[in-house]
Amino acid sequence: MYTKKELLTAIKKSWSHQSSSKWSKDNPARGQCGVTALVVNDFLEGEIFKTWLDEGWHFYNVINGERTDFTREQFSYLIDYQDIDSNRTEAFQDTNDDQYSYLKSQVNRILSKAES
Repeated sequence: MYTKKELLTAIKKSWSHQSSSKWSKDNPARGQCGVTALVVNDFLEGEIFKTWLDEGWHFYNVINGERTDFTREQFSYLIDYQDIDSNRTEAFQDTNDDQYSYLKSQVNRILSKAES
């Protein structure tokens, strides 16, 4: 099992236009919430939650009772988290097979290298 810090480092290195069409060099976390919540859930389990923002649903994780939002930095304002129960099916509606497979494989590759 990886730590949140190790996973966050690998995820940030993996974000690209292939994991979200909204990605940009200026804001690499933009549009990554659903796909990132799924990958975090794969590695650290926990639960997926959502909150409504002007941009639409924002997905994040709760791990061992602690809110963990790896894509918080995409927003220039404070989020008023509503902590609405969600799930993998809803989070997947924010991404697609190609983006999810890409991000998960890149994160796996980086974490595997770190173990070597």
